[in-house]
Amino acid sequence: TLPAPGQPLHIGGDATHPIVIHQAPPEYSQQARDAKFSGTVRVSLLVDQNGNPTHVHVVKGVGLGLDEKAIQAVSQYRFKPATLKGKPVPADLFIDVNFQIL
Repeated sequence: TLPAPGQPLHIGGDATHPIVIHQAPPEYSQQARDAKFSGTVRVSLLVDQNGNPTHVHVVKGVGLGLDEKAIQAVSQYRFKPATLKGKPVPADLFIDVNFQIL
C-alpha cells in the first residue's frame, strides 16, 4: 500500500530504491585538511517524489567541519525517485560520505 500523504516510504516489498543520477563530490574543510583526517559521515535524508534530497541531516558525524561539508554535498545530489507500483514516492535513505586525504 502507498504511504499516507506526506509520509516517506520505507523501502522493501514492491518498492524500488531511489537511484543516484547526479552526485556532488564533497569538499574538504581546511580544519580536516590541516589534521590530515580521513573518515566517513553518515547522512540521513528524504528523497522526494521528484528525486530531490530533503531533510538532510548527519546521523554519524566526524567533526572538523566535515559534517557540514557532507550535508552540502548530499543536498546537491539528484535521484531517480523510489517507486511503488510504478508511481514515484518519497523514500528515506542513508548515504555514507567518505572523506579521504590523497
